[in-house]
This record gives sequence, C-alpha cells and structure tokens, in this order.
Amino acid sequence: MSVNKVILVGNVGKDPEVRYLEGNPGDQVKPKVATFPLATSERYRDRSGEVRENTEWHNIVLWRGLADVAEKFVRKGTQVYIEGRLRTRQWTDQTGNKRYTTEIIGDVMQLLGRRQDGPEGAPAAQPSYAPAAQSAYSPAAQPAVQQPKPAPVDFSQEAPTDDLPF
Repeated sequence: MSVNKVILVGNVGKDPEVRYLEGNPGDQVKPKVATFPLATSERYRDRSGEVRENTEWHNIVLWRGLADVAEKFVRKGTQVYIEGRLRTRQWTDQTGNKRYTTEIIGDVMQLLGRRQDGPEGAPAAQPSYAPAAQSAYSPAAQPAVQQPKPAPVDFSQEAPTDDLPF
C-alpha cells in the first residue's frame, strides 16, 4: 500500500496561468490546465529568541473544472486550501542537462479568507471544489463532494435479545 497525499493552506504568489490543450477531435470543450505558485510559511523562534519565518513555494497544477474555478476566482494573494498529490517530472533542457520539477496536482481546492480578500465576483459562500466525473464546472452547481444522507432507521421493532453481540 502507498499514499501520495498533500494538504496545503497558503497564499497564491501570482495570478493563475491558464492554457488550453489539444483535445480529441469532436470535443466541444478543450481540456484546460491552470498553474500558479503557492506560498506556505512557518514561524518559529531560533536559539537566540528571534522570530524567524521560513516560506516554502509550491507549484500547483489544476485541471479541467478546477482550472475553470482558478481562472475565475483565484488571484495573487488569495488564500486557498489545496488537497492533491505530488508529481515529479523530468526533461532535458536545450543544453542537454536533465531538469526536474515537483508539482502538486490539485484534486480539491477551497477558497479561504474573507470575501473582500478575494477578487471581484468571488462567491459569497466559498465552497470547496473538486472535479466531478466527466463534467464541466458550472457556477450554479453544488460542491462536487457531498455526503449521501443516511436512510431513516425504524426503531419501532425491537431486536431479539439473543442477537446481542456480547
């Protein structure tokens, strides 16, 4: 068994860069990808008692519906919650050197902070967004992750006393 799970809460470093990719012939909507840097910071006291801050930068990649949300609502400075997985890519640059980059592929994104912190037109309630199976994002749609309501339990009939597990 293995787990590749990343959870980040941080501030967006610059406006998302959105690109459209070549889709299959006949596709009405071309696949979309949004990328942006996310800063996470930790504060601590060093041995001399001074407060230090360490900022780590993460490359975030969002696909399809999440890319739509990022394009519409995420701007530099927006505080977001990202849930996803790590991916490291390798390529060869123009001089023949091997290069590597590590990215977080986002599966869930939630806009955080107060409404006035976000861009114009940001939703009043800031729900989390997760890609739905083979569907496009619609601003009127409910969040993709919802727990089913449990079925009502009928307690009117008593269980036999010999069915008890102890």
